[in-house]
Amino acid sequence: MTTHTIPGLALTDHTFIIPLDHDRPGGEQIQVFARAVRAIAARDEERPWLVFFQGGPGSPSPRPLELGGWIKRAVEEYNVLLLDQRGTGRSTPLTFQTLARLPSAQAQADYLKHFRADAIVQDAEWIRRALLGEGRRWSVLGQSYGGFCITTYLSQAPHALDAALITGGLPPLVDDPDAVYRATYRHVLAKNRLYFERYSGDAAQAHAIATHLAEHDVRLPTGDRLTPRRFQQLGLDFGASDGF
Repeated sequence: MTTHTIPGLALTDHTFIIPLDHDRPGGEQIQVFARAVRAIAARDEERPWLVFFQGGPGSPSPRPLELGGWIKRAVEEYNVLLLDQRGTGRSTPLTFQTLARLPSAQAQADYLKHFRADAIVQDAEWIRRALLGEGRRWSVLGQSYGGFCITTYLSQAPHALDAALITGGLPPLVDDPDAVYRATYRHVLAKNRLYFERYSGDAAQAHAIATHLAEHDVRLPTGDRLTPRRFQQLGLDFGASDGF
């Protein structure tokens, strides 16, 4: 455990050794990293905890460089815990290199099963007991995929939570995901039309690129083929509020 400060904030790094499979606590162990963030003016106060679950999946927790954004507001009331969910950041990584050490595709699939939202929640519970003790609760904040983690938390261990805040990533409760995607198609189509109205010369160029990719075997640096459908994924940004 190490602590350092930046203007307005005290940051304490924690590393926890946690079972890869919580059903086999004596088996393989992994490392889970979390950074505690406190307002310097209240670093010695006993405050409730707010745990941040990052989006992705696969993204590490934010690394604050100053007292700003949502963290500035949160530390007015809470000690904040920025969790590098298993497989991300300074926690035990999940990459193609780590999967390559496994002997078969089945072994890789079995390993990947331990990096789902249910395991992330079990990690959080492990950390809660280590930091706070069994009887104390904390609050959680989830962004995008982090919202899925929080709904899993509410299903698995609601007794551990004072509050659950979700800024995105609420799983469908009635329809399947296809209904959500169908609703976004209209938005993305409208953004495409707007883009090509503004940059009319790009329409012919995009069509030429797609035709070339359909007729030729073009490879990415990873060795994967760049197909027309993969080229079209550039349009994913049009689905975001700041995409175009």
